[in-house]
Amino acid sequence: MYARTSSMQADPARIDDGLAVIRDEVLPAVTGMDGCVGMSVLVDRGSGRCIATTAWQSEDAMAATAEAVRPLRSQAEEVLAAGASEVDTWEVAVVHRDHATPSGACARITWLSGDPGSADRATDIFKMVVLPRVRELFGFCSASLLINRAAGRAVGTITYDSRAALEASRGPTGSIRDRAAAESGAMVDDVAEMEVALAHLHVPEMA
Repeated sequence: MYARTSSMQADPARIDDGLAVIRDEVLPAVTGMDGCVGMSVLVDRGSGRCIATTAWQSEDAMAATAEAVRPLRSQAEEVLAAGASEVDTWEVAVVHRDHATPSGACARITWLSGDPGSADRATDIFKMVVLPRVRELFGFCSASLLINRAAGRAVGTITYDSRAALEASRGPTGSIRDRAAAESGAMVDDVAEMEVALAHLHVPEMA
C-alpha cells in the first residue's frame, strides 16, 4: 500500500467551505480512480494547516493518477484560499485500528528524518515500542506509519476519539516519541495536533 499527502496552508476562515468541496466533489472523484482505497483530511482550524491523504493499492496506481488529481488539488487550494500544496509520496508501513474513527476524533502527527537505510528498523520500533504503549492510552483509536525509504523520512499518526483524549495523551506520548526516536536514530522534525475532518481510508490492517 502507498499514500500521497498534500499539505497546504489555508485561510482558517475558509476551512468549512473547503471541507464541503472536498467531501462533495474531490472525495468521490479520487475514490473513483483505479487503485484508490480512500482519503482522509486533517485540519488545524487555528492555523489553517490542512493535510489530505489518499491511499493506493500499489505504487504504480499512485503514480498513474498523479496528473489526474492535480486539478482536484487545485480546486481544493482555491476554495481554501491556500498556496501551492507540498506533495509527498509514501509507503504504508504500519496500520492498526482499535475501532472506527468517531466524529470529533483528533490526531497527533509526528514527522521524523534519519538514515535512509533505517526504514525497516524504524518500522520495527514503531510496532514493538510505540504501538503496545499507545494502545493502552485513554481514547486510543488508531495508529499508522508512513515511510519514504529514499529520503529517510517517516510520519507517524496516532488518532484519539476526542480532543480531550488527545490532550490527555501529551505527556505519555512525549516519552514514547523520545524513546522511539532515540532507538531508531531519527530526528523529530515536527509534531502537530489536528482534527480528523474526513476519515475514509480503507487501508487493511498492517501491524
